[in-house]
Amino acid sequence: MKNFRLTILLGLFIAALSCLQAQVPDLDEKYAAELLKPSTPAPDFQLNTPDGKTLKFRDFAKGKYVVIDFWASWCPDCRKDLPEVIRMYNKWHEKGVEFLGVSFDTDKQKWTDYIAQSGVPYPQVSELKRMNQSEVAKAYGVRWIPSLYLIGPDGKVLVSTVLSYKIENKLYELFDKTPSAIEGDNEVQISIDGSKGKLSAVVYKPNIQPGGSADLVILCHGLNCDHNFDLMHRIEKQLHTDGFATLTFDFNGHGESEGKFVDMTIPNEMEDLEQVLAYAQDLHFVDDIALVGHSQGAVVAAMVAGKHPDDIKAVVLLAPASSVRDDVVRGNLFGIDFDPLDMPDSLVLNNGIALGYRYLKTASTLPIFETAANYHGNICIIHGNADRLVPYTCSEHFHQTWTNSEFHLLNYYDHNFTVCPYRPAEITTEFLQRVMR
Repeated sequence: MKNFRLTILLGLFIAALSCLQAQVPDLDEKYAAELLKPSTPAPDFQLNTPDGKTLKFRDFAKGKYVVIDFWASWCPDCRKDLPEVIRMYNKWHEKGVEFLGVSFDTDKQKWTDYIAQSGVPYPQVSELKRMNQSEVAKAYGVRWIPSLYLIGPDGKVLVSTVLSYKIENKLYELFDKTPSAIEGDNEVQISIDGSKGKLSAVVYKPNIQPGGSADLVILCHGLNCDHNFDLMHRIEKQLHTDGFATLTFDFNGHGESEGKFVDMTIPNEMEDLEQVLAYAQDLHFVDDIALVGHSQGAVVAAMVAGKHPDDIKAVVLLAPASSVRDDVVRGNLFGIDFDPLDMPDSLVLNNGIALGYRYLKTASTLPIFETAANYHGNICIIHGNADRLVPYTCSEHFHQTWTNSEFHLLNYYDHNFTVCPYRPAEITTEFLQRVMR
């Protein structure tokens, strides 16, 4: 073997644990520059609905949160985004948020036909003028559609954007009442024998009747994270709110678990998870068990489910990093080139973490999909189409492997779902509620 060392290690490891992530450009920098800024009073306007009635915005919005969606039925991006706006309406309207569509259609019949065809449930208004001729577009600085605003009860702008997830992110911040931390006797710190020593783990048991049982979810974090990684922790909190038991842990070489990171491989992470699964099965209060994994943790979860199909009730994969095998075979992992025919002793990535020879060697022959295909239970796959670290085609491959799976491709979401982590948490918990109860 040939030693492979970079002259600058950027430190042995980065100071704080965080999953690998590639930055995604913010489209607002290009397309939302002229939109009204937060704290600006929302201009009043008066426009007609499809049935010819007049809607005065000031009266419609008085004392309420209001989402304004500027769009047109002829706009391809608007058509693509409209189902998300409708979904947001269905979720947030019951919490008191109003929605209003402002269209730049010029053909009334085509506008009204598309409203009916799409099942838009919230009020619509229009000047029946093109965007560059519209007075309301001028007042709100709209130069691109779709453009969206969130207006507060005081009549001032809270969010202006061309990205619908930013509206939802703010609505979650305003209305989400999930506790910021889980404390008390429900949570127990434990250690479990793993492949490279003791694994640091936490078991959460919900309040149940004596002798009762609960479904348990095991959460598997990604490469260079620990169980407190924001995405997984948010899912964990939501699961607690929904009455699930959870078991979170750090893989070997991660967080507070034993083992060296450089000795970590996907096969020995699978051993870790198998040990955790066996521990969970011995807990007297546990009914059915589900696995939730992100990135490399999703690959581990998928393969362990394939090895133990009768022990797992459901699986949720978030941005599964199954491209690792192809990346190692072609000799480029996370942007670092190496010789796949003469693998290095260690590979130091751009953020300072060092992967060992055994990681590379075992990844090059990893039977990811062949193993995962043995699982035939309940499966949910979630990925973002703006993931620059792991292409969403990896999730499509899992979806094709598991013909009974459901697949959620989230528009503009990155690898770690940082743009709105509430959304994948919501999809995960709603799926588990549906298939496990």
